[in-house]
Order: sequence, then structure tokens, then C-alpha cells
Amino acid sequence: HKEIKMAETSGRLNLPFISPGQAQKEMTHNEALTLADMLVQPVVRAVAPAVVPALPALGQCWIVGLNAQDAWTGYDNALASWTAGGWRFAKPFDGMTAWSLADQMAVSWRGSEWVKGDINARAIRINNVQIVTARQPAVAAPDGGGVVDAESRAAISAILATLRTHGLIAS
Repeated sequence: HKEIKMAETSGRLNLPFISPGQAQKEMTHNEALTLADMLVQPVVRAVAPAVVPALPALGQCWIVGLNAQDAWTGYDNALASWTAGGWRFAKPFDGMTAWSLADQMAVSWRGSEWVKGDINARAIRINNVQIVTARQPAVAAPDGGGVVDAESRAAISAILATLRTHGLIAS
């Protein structure tokens, strides 16, 4: 018969579990709530600020930059939250996404770095109407023909250039 060892933390968010017979269970429970408060739908003040914030408010979060200094030393790329007990840190995991107030966009952890504003989708819909789909093949610019119409050709060329600039058709 194989003895099963109980986990001490949750598998994804690393929240601490209360152990059977543990004294001061409220400390473990409160730590788990503090971490959950930081990790569930995170909102950060900024990504990789140059210095550790001097007067953070309770619950405020940041994403630590590379080569962090002072209180953030050794926590590069981590989510940092100011709590009643000081700084709490959480390592990012693939797919973790936070809203950056400074950038007004989502930032996502992609294995080795935080990526700002990158959205990967099959389609974009507004009011349930698909407006953008996969990139379409290249469209040839107008050339030749029996009648020369420079204004029409210029307008069509400008439309094609704009579509290519937006990535909607290939070059």
C-alpha cells in the first residue's frame, strides 16, 4: 500500500492549503486569500517600472522588470502586490494575463516574457458580426488596359496599400 502525500499548495496558483491538525489555520487561509486577491483577474499599475513604488496602496500590483533592485531583487517578471504584510510575489505561468493600467491594454505571459497588447484570434466580431478574418491573398495593383484612368488607378492603389498596411491582404 502506497502512502499518498498531501500537496501543500494548489497546482496552478500555488495557494497554500491548510494541513490536517494545523495550528493557526487562519494564517494559511488568509495567505491563500491574499494570493487569490492578487492572481484572480490581475490588474497592474505598470509593467516593469524603473523603481519599486515608494508608497503603494494595499492591493496595488505591478509586474517586476528584469534585473529588479531593492525589495524586488530576485523576482524578475513576477507579479508583485503590496499587502498588509509587505510585498507578495507570484511567478507568472503560460497564459497568465493582466490588465496594465499604464498601457491601457492586456499583457500576457508567453513562456519567457510579458507581451503587451498582442491578441491572437481567428476572427474579430462587433455586435456578433464578423468584421475581420484570416489574411486574404495578394491583390494585384491595376496595370495596363485600354483606357488610362490615372485617378482610378491611384485610388485603387491607395486602397490596396492601406489593406496591406493593416495586414488584411498579403503584399
